[in-house]
Amino acid sequence: MNIPVAIAPVRKSVHVRAPLEHAFDTFTAGLTRWWPHNHGIGKKPIAKVALEPRLGGRWIEYAEDGAETTVATIIVWERPHRFVMVWQVNADWRPDMSMKSEVDVRFTADGPAATNVELLHHKFETMGAEGGSKMREDVNGGWPGLLDRFVAEAEASD
Repeated sequence: MNIPVAIAPVRKSVHVRAPLEHAFDTFTAGLTRWWPHNHGIGKKPIAKVALEPRLGGRWIEYAEDGAETTVATIIVWERPHRFVMVWQVNADWRPDMSMKSEVDVRFTADGPAATNVELLHHKFETMGAEGGSKMREDVNGGWPGLLDRFVAEAEASD
């Protein structure tokens, strides 16, 4: 008998001393400036990390030899307030188009010069109990440092 598994979502939030549109654009179009190039799922070394800024766009790693690896696909695009990606990475940190956890990132202005960013990584149960639990544990530990890098870039480049 298959018993449905429920895996708690990962919720992280940061405050950025930068206007709403700048914060959104730094997170998305500026991804390669803050995402560590040694932190990927595809072929190494990574030359660039990009997010195609549109519905259906991809999060792509470009290796120095030209190889491309899709990390995620954008399923909601509401610039500059929100985007949602299907995270196509398995629990062994390999590309896998059958994986369906989601990353939902929301941007809310906190006055004219600051932005609150909320990240929700969820639907881990789509990976199965073991894989989903492992991914949840990994991203729960990983997102804080990555978001710190994003904040530093957004505030420095504003």
